[in-house]
Amino acid sequence: MEDGPATVLVVDDSRTKRYLLVSWLTRAGFKTLEAETGGEALERVGVDPIDLVVLDVRLPDINGFQVCERIKATHPAMPVVHVSAHAVDVADRAQGLTRGADAYLAEPIEPDELVATAHAVLRYYRARKRAELMAERLTRLAETTVAVHAAPNFARLLEAAAVGAAEIFRTPAAVVAETFDGDCLAGVCAGPGKAGSVVPWVVDDTGVPTGATSRIDDPAAWGLVDWPADDRVAVAAARLREDRAPLYVVVPAGVNTPGMPVLLQLAQAVAAAVEAQRSYDEEHRIAVTLQRSLLPRRIPEIAGLDLAVRYEPASAQTEVGGDFYELVMLDGHLLMAIGDVAGHSLHAATVMAELRHAVRAYAVEGHQPGVILHLVNELMRTLLPQELATICVLLVHPGTGHVRMASAGHLPPLLSVDGRVEFVTHSAPLLGVRAKRPADLEFVVPPGATLVLYTDGLIERRDTTIDEGLAALAARAEHIDPDLDGFCERLLRELAPLEIHDDVAVVALRRT
Repeated sequence: MEDGPATVLVVDDSRTKRYLLVSWLTRAGFKTLEAETGGEALERVGVDPIDLVVLDVRLPDINGFQVCERIKATHPAMPVVHVSAHAVDVADRAQGLTRGADAYLAEPIEPDELVATAHAVLRYYRARKRAELMAERLTRLAETTVAVHAAPNFARLLEAAAVGAAEIFRTPAAVVAETFDGDCLAGVCAGPGKAGSVVPWVVDDTGVPTGATSRIDDPAAWGLVDWPADDRVAVAAARLREDRAPLYVVVPAGVNTPGMPVLLQLAQAVAAAVEAQRSYDEEHRIAVTLQRSLLPRRIPEIAGLDLAVRYEPASAQTEVGGDFYELVMLDGHLLMAIGDVAGHSLHAATVMAELRHAVRAYAVEGHQPGVILHLVNELMRTLLPQELATICVLLVHPGTGHVRMASAGHLPPLLSVDGRVEFVTHSAPLLGVRAKRPADLEFVVPPGATLVLYTDGLIERRDTTIDEGLAALAARAEHIDPDLDGFCERLLRELAPLEIHDDVAVVALRRT
């Protein structure tokens, strides 16, 4: 309607009168459609693209007042102009306007009066449609802004932005941005109601200034989706900092209002979310790097024992945690330890480092596992009185498989022997609690058997109990893969969720 002549539906049961009205409107530049009855008019309004209805009051099936009411019930903004040669007194005109008509013309009607009235009501109609379109787009813009800021990672952010742009403009859309690592990706969506996806893409950023700008471009330069034929694309670029690559939002040019205000606002909103995601990715990577630096750098090679470790930090939307493990040979024995400091933060990771070093220090002094935990507990209660942690410490003799173990509230190690699985339970209070601790537990790992230590991130789920998690672990440990690294990898793949919300540590030992 904005780019071409308006379409007028003329509804009148008189062929002569309908001919005159159509002739006048056609000469004035309008497109016209015709209907002879009220029922036919209602059918056409629901199907044809109509901008204005010129409606006779007296029709053979339904009177014009009722037709107008039905049109307004489904298309409130569509203008209706009543015309009548019979219902011409004040009461008729008042009834027509009261029941929804935008204008009322009584015959005889002059051509100029009809055309002027049509233009007048269409001006209001167009203004209202523009306002409604802008309000609808701003509402969807707000929803998209919330969605992109809630995205858990960079790929999901681009998907949400592309889907949001497709919903805002009701067209295909693409959003292109650069990750923290410098990889250029594009979120694409084929249209409203369609799913988004992410693909690699390369774009020339030369000459893009800081701030938000827009331009009309050739669709061939943005061959990410099937753009509408015979249309160019509107590209909004947002660059928040000189040292950052710009973000691009691309949609068909024909859907934009002058100045592209909504497109520019969308680009700025998504760019802000991208900047926040980049900053978080950078901070999270620094934190994870620090956390990994506090863990053992290599696994000792010990005759008669196979060792494997898997450590996975929580997904990017979660802070680093306090899971840790230890593997070191001391005076002919292997010190194995695994633990978890309460909380998920950089602070929890630093507490984890202190506990790990304390365990190593007390083990070097020659203490047994129970004494080590007692000393570490006293250290925690003195220097870290607000902290809690679980830990399991074992001293393993490689030649005999003899194990001396002490636990402080940690999940029980799993022992797999010839397909039989059992949990080595040693109930004891957490670290950070003043309570009596039981004597060390002693057992033997037979030749060919496998001992598995793990943290709660491997088995705990919000929708299952801890017993169900232990049962799932036991079922998967009935068969131990020949490659111990592959076994640990399989445990993570089969038990850990796709998005890990808690750190996961797994340590496996097998006597050969």
